[in-house]
Amino acid sequence: MKRREFLAASCAAGAAGLSGMASAAEKSSGAKQYLELRHYLLASAEKQKVFDDFLAKAAIPALNRLGIAPVGVFRMAQNEDANLWVLIPHNSLESVAGANTKMLADKRYQKAGSAVLNCPKDDPAYERVVSSLLLAFDKCPKVEVPSKKDSRLFQLRTYESHNTIMAKRKIEMFNGAGEIAVFRQTGLDPVFFGEALVGVKIPSLTYMVGFDDDDARKKAWDAFRVHPKWKKLSSDPYFKGTVSNITNLVVRPTAASQI
Repeated sequence: MKRREFLAASCAAGAAGLSGMASAAEKSSGAKQYLELRHYLLASAEKQKVFDDFLAKAAIPALNRLGIAPVGVFRMAQNEDANLWVLIPHNSLESVAGANTKMLADKRYQKAGSAVLNCPKDDPAYERVVSSLLLAFDKCPKVEVPSKKDSRLFQLRTYESHNTIMAKRKIEMFNGAGEIAVFRQTGLDPVFFGEALVGVKIPSLTYMVGFDDDDARKKAWDAFRVHPKWKKLSSDPYFKGTVSNITNLVVRPTAASQI
C-alpha cells in the first residue's frame, strides 16, 4: 500500500515527530483536539462522487470504529470545483499518527473501500491530497455541529500572519480577548478553530463557522460587523497587523459528511 493511499505523508511525519513530545496529561485529558484537515484534489465531478461514496461507506465508518467522530466532508458551494475537504478530529497525537495503520488492518474497511484503496496507477482516486494538522483553540476545544438542516452551509477561513508573534496575537484575540464569544452571539456558529502545527501556510490559523442557509450567513456577518465588542477589538492597536492574508471558502457538506 502506498504511503499516500489515505494519510498525507506530511501530516503523518509531523504528527509522529510531535507525538514523542506530548505530556502524559495531554495524552489522557483530550481537552483540546488535534484537527486533521485534508484537501483532496480530484480530477472531475465523477471522481468526487466516487470518493464521496468511499468516504461514506468505508473511510468514515472505519474512523468511527476508532472513536474518531464527527468527520466532516465538504465541497465548494457555488462552482464546479471537484475538490473535497475532509475534517478529522483526533483526541491525541497518537490517534493522528496511528489511525491510518489501524484502518488498513480493518477488514471491513478494506472490503468496502477496495475500489479506491486498490485503484490502478493509471486511474488514481485522487490526484493529490494536501493535509494540515491544527491544534484546537481553548474557547472551541472540540469540533461542534451547529446545524443539521439540509440547507446548511459553512465558511472555511484561513488567516495567515507575517510572523509567529502576530499569529499568536490573533489567536489571543479570538481566545482571551473574546472574538469567539462575539461569533457565538451574532450567529457565526463555530465548527472549529485551530492553530496550524503542520501545513503549507504557516504561521496561520483556520476556522469554520456554520449557518442554516445563505441568508443566515449574511445576517450573521452583518450583526458581527456592528457588534460593539468587535468594533472595540478591531480598533485596538495591539491587534493591528496580525493578519497578512485571508483565504475564504464557502462550502457545503456532501452526502458523506457527519457535520
